[in-house]
Amino acid sequence: MEIDKTKEVVLRCAIIMVGLPARGKTYMSKKLARYLNWIGYRAKVFNVGEARRQEIPTSINNADFFRADNSDAIEMRNKCAMSVLQQMLQWMKDSGPSIGIYDATNSTKARRRLILEHLMAVHNVNILFVESLCDDPDVIETNIKDVKIMSPDYENVSREQAVEDFKQRIKYYERSYEPLDIDYDKNISFLKIFNLGSKFIANKIKSHMQSRIIYYFMNISVLPRVIYITRAGETNGNMMGLVGGDDDLSDRGIQYARSLAEFIDRNNMKDIVVWSSLMRSALKTCDTLKPFVATVSRLKALNELDNGSFEGLTQEDIRCRFPEEYTLRENDKYYYRYPSGESYQDLVVRLEPIIMELEKVSNVMVVCHQAVARCLLAYLLDEPREDVPYLDVPLHTVFKLTPHAYGCKVDRISFNIPAVNNYRPKPKGLVSVTSFDESRLRRKMSYSSLTPTSTTKL
Repeated sequence: MEIDKTKEVVLRCAIIMVGLPARGKTYMSKKLARYLNWIGYRAKVFNVGEARRQEIPTSINNADFFRADNSDAIEMRNKCAMSVLQQMLQWMKDSGPSIGIYDATNSTKARRRLILEHLMAVHNVNILFVESLCDDPDVIETNIKDVKIMSPDYENVSREQAVEDFKQRIKYYERSYEPLDIDYDKNISFLKIFNLGSKFIANKIKSHMQSRIIYYFMNISVLPRVIYITRAGETNGNMMGLVGGDDDLSDRGIQYARSLAEFIDRNNMKDIVVWSSLMRSALKTCDTLKPFVATVSRLKALNELDNGSFEGLTQEDIRCRFPEEYTLRENDKYYYRYPSGESYQDLVVRLEPIIMELEKVSNVMVVCHQAVARCLLAYLLDEPREDVPYLDVPLHTVFKLTPHAYGCKVDRISFNIPAVNNYRPKPKGLVSVTSFDESRLRRKMSYSSLTPTSTTKL
């Protein structure tokens, strides 16, 4: 039966943040968008504070600007907030299935009611309010000092003045703040997060997407930590340029494993936990680390991308013997799925539980493989999906990642141990497919995208 395209319904999801200043709303918004984009959805944060700073002179953005009796300022703030909301709605209309995250205080019932009216005027928008509540003075103080006083609002202002001004801003908001109420707001979908995750209250959760978002928020951590990611030592297969395989370490790979153990011992990282794949090269690399770390866990999810029927071939073998497959992969390396194997997209799905654990663990070192390391780094560094298969992750190198307020600081530690370099940069333009039927090429692609189709409920 032929489908009438005019009757297709495109569903969208709007996440509305709620909370006083310095409660971690922007932190959670950015992390959520990064996660959703990584797993294949289309998500974007719309931050009212950033728009306000662009529209309104910084010189008047002191605490008095946020007083409840400053009518001129209230008018400017309301205008800015509604402008950003309209931008988000337009983006959602233009983007098809998408998730807009509206990052603002949204601190009163009247403001939230106005937002609901605007959203409900647009068909098929699934709405979830997310409120961050925090009464821990140490957490609030840390957020102010580490994040808020770095805002453009406080350019050319001393640190002490900035802290006091921001605290006064919070007091002005507190006087009119109305939290989400279980009785008053019983008919809307919402999540209340207490003290950055010590307790959660969810109400009227209606969809898979809302459940997935809540699950993610329940797993994220704000504790200081360091994440180390490294490939297993060089293998004999690496030296021969073979695709995939489960090979032993080369002599240089063995040397790297020993040097990695020395690095851990020298930096007194005895409390670190190590995660290893089940592949021979990773296990052999980790064998040398055991005396110097807390634990070594073996996780099958960290195994390298499955190259299927092409395991053990070189790229030149594939190009000559299977030109159709070679062309397909060159044209879209992220979605291409090896015959009887995996695509990068498949690998992201496999690694999602690892990401959830990575969010909760303290200090950890992940010993894995090239494609796996690329996917993990892409999540932590918010790399676009199309660039994931081309991230340069050389052998005998440790990536040290330190999560901070709105991102991740990365240090690349190279060991002075030679290794083969089989890195292949992104092709410039599409590879010619003139000798093949395009429809046959597309059938071999992995387009089972996580992005919702027009008939999927967010």
